[in-house]
Amino acid sequence: METFTYILEVLTYYLVDQYWFPIFLIGSGIFFTIYLGFPQIKYFKHGWRILSGKYVKNDTKGETTPFQALTTALSGTVGTGNIGGVALAIFLGGPAAIFWMWITAFFGMTTKFVEVTLAHKYRETLPDGSISGGPMYYIENGLNMRWLAVLFSVCLLLMCLGTGNMPQISSIAVVMNDTFNIPKFITGAVLAVLLWMVIIGGIKRIAQIASKLVPFMAFWYLVGSFAVIFSNYENIIPSLQSIFIHVFTPTAAVGGFLGASVAAALTRGVNRGLYSNEAGQGSAPIAHASSKTENPIEEGMVSILEPFIDTIVICTITGLVILSSGVWTEKFENRFEESAMCYLDGSYSDSNEADISILQNYILSCSGPLAYSGEEIIQEGILSNSSITLMHNRSVSENVIYNEDGTLYSGSISIIDGKLSTNNLTVIGDSLLLGADLTSKAFSRSVFGVYGQYIVAIGLLLFAFSTAIAWSYYGDRATVHLFGERWIIYYRIIYVGAFFTAAVIDTKIVWDIATVIGPIATVPNLLAILFLRKEIKKMDQEYLINDSIRG
Repeated sequence: METFTYILEVLTYYLVDQYWFPIFLIGSGIFFTIYLGFPQIKYFKHGWRILSGKYVKNDTKGETTPFQALTTALSGTVGTGNIGGVALAIFLGGPAAIFWMWITAFFGMTTKFVEVTLAHKYRETLPDGSISGGPMYYIENGLNMRWLAVLFSVCLLLMCLGTGNMPQISSIAVVMNDTFNIPKFITGAVLAVLLWMVIIGGIKRIAQIASKLVPFMAFWYLVGSFAVIFSNYENIIPSLQSIFIHVFTPTAAVGGFLGASVAAALTRGVNRGLYSNEAGQGSAPIAHASSKTENPIEEGMVSILEPFIDTIVICTITGLVILSSGVWTEKFENRFEESAMCYLDGSYSDSNEADISILQNYILSCSGPLAYSGEEIIQEGILSNSSITLMHNRSVSENVIYNEDGTLYSGSISIIDGKLSTNNLTVIGDSLLLGADLTSKAFSRSVFGVYGQYIVAIGLLLFAFSTAIAWSYYGDRATVHLFGERWIIYYRIIYVGAFFTAAVIDTKIVWDIATVIGPIATVPNLLAILFLRKEIKKMDQEYLINDSIRG
């Protein structure tokens, strides 16, 4: 497990923490925005008109309506990225990460327009009558690059497990356990059965459920969010200011938060923005390819609404909930996860400026000379050596207790290179929170009080489960492209199995997998749409000339 964690850390460093990926992702969006004359603005209003269904003809090729295609795609994007992902971005990059999420979303609206339009044009009708489309088809048929199409399909299958599947049930299981004391394996087992019952029906059943579920869950979550924001109305303006103040300056240490660099805000904001709205990732075009929209350009217009709804609206509201409540800088009692723990040699405090500067160099990993190794004594659950600092979730832990089988532990522990190697111990203490746990605490700072956590729990259940449903279809189409239709059943079995497994394993590892896989799949898709830039330009011009925008 340690080796696997190390590999994830290395991949995260090169694929996520470097400037090249945000530059490539946002740069592609900027290029197409200028190249196509700001389609996210000129087509925004008409996208809503098409969504109403007034231009849909019954005999038009497809399996879903534009509204069903949009809600299916939204069910794939509106998930843990909106509840837990925003919290993670703030946790890693500070308030300024939200600004970079906005930037990613604005230019991502154009990227989404391009990839969806191409996916709709190059979609295929399979022998069983179903529609199959997505980047793998416009790469193979539009560019005649079978090898790159295969590479994308393989990456997409990995994304389906590492992005659309495992983080979703992991977040659900954690929140249901913390809120309702439901064991993780029970949550995983029940939802795995429900997931199978839905995905076995294919895109038509998925679209039908998504079209009903997405509007309800969005209303549920937004009502609760506004209650939190208005309960902390005095912090709304300062929260908005904090987003912009630290865009080009590092976020200072506040409370248990040790600060964040400009690079961390940018890279994590972009990565969370991508994880949230999936613009450029190539997943949502698969859902839109099934739409009965007559002109591919018009389906592209519908897709422009996704990043707007998902990131600019919902993610912003989540960010304001977390910032206005102040919970992002506070420590709360929680169960420590092994992968997020790091023992440092020396006694350090997050209230001492000299210590903070030292700790900032070690919050990304346990590597370096400060990582502690040795044997230590635990007495009645307390570590006797006060000259050791335990970091958890990038914060100095407090009030740490060691348990074994529900009772206070007494005995020795072994620490190797900053990591606890003694098994079967439960470590509980105060530290910063991340993901859905952080959002849940924010919701308790409202008129709902402790009941606010139930809003998050139910919202997360709906969001994350709908995401897992949508992503099952994306992997379904990738499987068809790689192996043929008869392999779909085997893929679905693996998908449901991974769904259950992720409910009971380390949450941080699941999130790390999701963080790494996104950029891996995004690169071939972005390269493909750049190669097809002249084609999308021609399609756009022909639409404006021949059809014009219907008033």
